[in-house]
Amino acid sequence: MTIGFRIHRRTREVDAAIVTRFRDLPVANVSDVMSRMTAGGARLRPMHTPGVVLAGPALTVRTRPGDNLMIHKAISLAQAGDVIVVDAGGDLTNALIGELMLAQMVRRGLAGIVINGAIRDSAAIRAQDFPVFAAGVTHRGPYKDGPGEINVPVAIDGMVIAPGDLVLGDDDGLLCVPFGEAEAIHAAASAKHAAEEKQMANIAAGTHDASWVDASLRKLGCEGLE
Repeated sequence: MTIGFRIHRRTREVDAAIVTRFRDLPVANVSDVMSRMTAGGARLRPMHTPGVVLAGPALTVRTRPGDNLMIHKAISLAQAGDVIVVDAGGDLTNALIGELMLAQMVRRGLAGIVINGAIRDSAAIRAQDFPVFAAGVTHRGPYKDGPGEINVPVAIDGMVIAPGDLVLGDDDGLLCVPFGEAEAIHAAASAKHAAEEKQMANIAAGTHDASWVDASLRKLGCEGLE
């Protein structure tokens, strides 16, 4: 066994039904009910057409910065609906994917890719509705020598993603929902979303109650309240 250069089989993944249910929820609502403690960091931004949602089970890749050999292998292993999640250390020196690899992922029916690293062919990626989250753009291409690992836990800005976890992304960013907590988090996020929709209706109707603001300020000892 070669530590740092091996391929594992994924033994679990969130099912398609839960993925579909999460698609209708804003990532911000999911983040709120996870105590705002889970996030892939502000550097990872959507590089694709605005408004497109990313959702699917993670197929994880850990690779050395600037090398995409294991990403190529991950594309060939991934199933339709999978999200490839790449921990490349956040290095932006070399792009790890471009439009050729994008075309392969689209052809295989993948749900998207997350790269803690850089992409190139950004105009072509931006013109498509295939979800791509990355930390930056550079024209410099990758190396293809390895090492790397597939289907191991990875971490992006402190957010741990295990193979088969649910990965969600929208225009605000992305996060990971742990496999074993997906149902409970969906229920809580759905309730949060419903409450916000009610609040929006109250704002539109002019009946929104903001008395909590002054109540909080009084509790905190703020002076000058009227």
